Amino acid sequence: MRAGDAAGRTRVSRLLGWGALALFLSLGAQAAQPARKGSEAAAPARTLLVMGDSLSAAYGLSAQQGWVALLGEQLARSHPGWRVVNASISGETTAGGAARIAGELARTEPAVVLIALGANDGLRGLPLKQTRQNLDRMVRAAKEAGARVLLVGMRMPPNLGKSYTEGFAQNFRTVAEAHGVPLLPFLLQPIALDRSAFQDDNLHPVASAQPRLLEHVWPALAPLLK
Repeated sequence: MRAGDAAGRTRVSRLLGWGALALFLSLGAQAAQPARKGSEAAAPARTLLVMGDSLSAAYGLSAQQGWVALLGEQLARSHPGWRVVNASISGETTAGGAARIAGELARTEPAVVLIALGANDGLRGLPLKQTRQNLDRMVRAAKEAGARVLLVGMRMPPNLGKSYTEGFAQNFRTVAEAHGVPLLPFLLQPIALDRSAFQDDNLHPVASAQPRLLEHVWPALAPLLK
C-alpha cells in the first residue's frame, strides 16, 4: 500500500484496527530502508567436512564426546562463522570414502576437508596401492571442489610386518606430497602408548582421551581456517 493512498489506509484500518495498521506501516517503512553495513543477516557459515572412520565417529561414546564434536565447540569459540560436518562412519575404508566424497562435497560445499581414513584398510591388510589410490582420489576431489585439505595419517602395529607397516605410512606422505597438502602423520600419536586411553578393545580411545586428540589435530588444522 502506498503512503499517499488515504482511502486504502481507511479500508485497512476498518478491517484490522489502528494498532494493526500502525504495525503494518512500521514494517513497511523498515523494509523500505536501505541495507546497513553489518546487517543482522548473517553470512553463510563456512564448512569443515570431516571424512573419517570410527576414530572420528566417536565409536563407543556419545557423539558429543568425540574429538570432532569437541572441534566444533572450539570453532564456535575461536572461529565464529565456521561449522563442522562430521561425515565419519565406523568401519569405513578408503574405498568407501572415495565412493562417498563427491556426494558429501556437493551436499556440504566445504571450505576445508579433513580426511582421516585408512585405519580399516590396514587392519584388513588391504593392498597398499589400493589404499594410496583411494586417498589420492579423495584429496583430488576435494581440491577440485575448491576446498583446502588436511590429510590425517595412521600407523599399523608391527605384527603386520615391516614392509607393510612402512609402506602404509609412506602412502600418506606420498599422497600429501603429490598434492601439496599438509599431513598430520598419526592421529593417535599422543595416546598410542597409553593403554588407559583406550576402550576394552584396545583400538578406540576413551572419552577422556578425546581432548588430547583434538589438541594434536588443532595445530595442523588451524592454518587452513584463515
